[in-house]
Amino acid sequence: MPSRADHQEIVISTSFESLGLLPELLRAVAEQGYTEPTPIQSQAIPIVLSGRDLLGAAQTGTGKTAGFTLPLLQRLAPMATKSFSPALHPVRCLILTPTRELAIQVHESVKGYGKHISLRSFVVYGGVNINPQIDEMKRGVEILVATPGRLLDLIGQKAVNLGKVQILVLDEADRMLDMGFIPDIKRIIALIPATRQTLLFSATFSEEIRKLASQFQKDPAKVEVARRNEPIALVTQYVHMIDANRKRELLSHLVKKNSWEQVLVFCKTKHGANRLASQLQKDGINADAIHGNKSQNARIRALEDFKEGKVKVLVATDIAARGLDIEDLPHVVNFDLPHVPEDYVHRIGRTGRAGQTGEALSLVGSEDRPLLAAIERLINRKIEVRHVDGFEAGRTSSTQPVEARDEPRGRGQGRRPSPQPASQEKRSKPAGQGRGGDGRGKPRGEGRGGEARPPRGGRGESRREERGPRYANAPAARTSGNAGGMDFNKPYEPSPSASAAAPPDETPGRKRQPQAVPVLFRKKAA
Repeated sequence: MPSRADHQEIVISTSFESLGLLPELLRAVAEQGYTEPTPIQSQAIPIVLSGRDLLGAAQTGTGKTAGFTLPLLQRLAPMATKSFSPALHPVRCLILTPTRELAIQVHESVKGYGKHISLRSFVVYGGVNINPQIDEMKRGVEILVATPGRLLDLIGQKAVNLGKVQILVLDEADRMLDMGFIPDIKRIIALIPATRQTLLFSATFSEEIRKLASQFQKDPAKVEVARRNEPIALVTQYVHMIDANRKRELLSHLVKKNSWEQVLVFCKTKHGANRLASQLQKDGINADAIHGNKSQNARIRALEDFKEGKVKVLVATDIAARGLDIEDLPHVVNFDLPHVPEDYVHRIGRTGRAGQTGEALSLVGSEDRPLLAAIERLINRKIEVRHVDGFEAGRTSSTQPVEARDEPRGRGQGRRPSPQPASQEKRSKPAGQGRGGDGRGKPRGEGRGGEARPPRGGRGESRREERGPRYANAPAARTSGNAGGMDFNKPYEPSPSASAAAPPDETPGRKRQPQAVPVLFRKKAA
């Protein structure tokens, strides 16, 4: 009787052999633990093996990466060589990804599936020293996984030659072909031969992106396994209506009450991600943040700590939503709803992968309702609304009565009158005299409405009246021994000699003599 392992080998050989894969690739697939191809793999692999361009859309976590990695390895297998000459290892396949994390994960898949084929692969991305990447490229690489920015840097330093690229892959193509990436993509494609195979894979494709992708492909075959922009059915989706200033409080409550051990939280800004992670740590929850401003080593370390359970809550931005592969992630929280509805599908696609169930909840404030409506229109379904006792929308954490505000004061009313001391009343001057008047007989402080404004002063003036001179009780001043008998505490009096030497004051009515005009500037006589 055949063992269970023998039966599993039979299933693997019959399911993947039907796709026409090489024995080396079938062996690698079996070592990875896969038993049968997913729908996107079974439809995409034969098309890629035929050499035709492909536009593939499938739900996140359904094996898109293997859908293009396995066939491109088979197409490049005849050119594999164990030679050490860099000339025999030119870049034949270029895989572009929008993020560093996705580039690393795609490269890991290439190495895992191609371990039995003598093809060199490498990954380049920003945020790290470029010199080791230049040294590796000089040795020769056939399959290059890259982010656009770092690839252009290497091209500028003559470290990469794309003149022999046969296969171009744009993973997460809707993001790669976004308006912000168009200039970089066009510069890279201009360096690739026109005769090539172009593959575009993503979880979502808008109509505008499909039209844009047609510029880079020639009669592509379209594979769309699930309905466009449809989230995974195994993910339970619901929302909590909550005031914006209580979102963090509710998140901490849910994590502690439900004993969540692994939660991926999405914020819309990098600063907001850092602030939320810091606040959660103050609440006694081990949290960390991951976003584009952090160094690559810090991002990798935070992601590894999260996978190993050292970090309970990982706060990320949308840039980290693409391609994050976290095994058996149970919870995804949208702390801020995305402005692009398609990003919602990518976010919640981090859970419910490979047949596992998951939860995706969103914290929705009053200002987020239009974004929620756009998401519901995209996925064509209403998301369940749940309530948590004590966290209903419009209910504050501390119910303190709000005191009635003072009535507004007009411009003519001036300051609120303050009690005047008796001494202040005695010293008040008549209207229009001294500094207290405005020169027109009107008391200072009288408004437009004719109401008298009380003179300035109040507590400060009364204190000034009560206390004596500043130096009344000060001890007698002492002179230095070098003063020469002079008393420096007396006011200055000019000496008789200085008074005699001073020029006499000019009388106010005396006319000053005009200065002589130089001859050069005199007008000539007529």
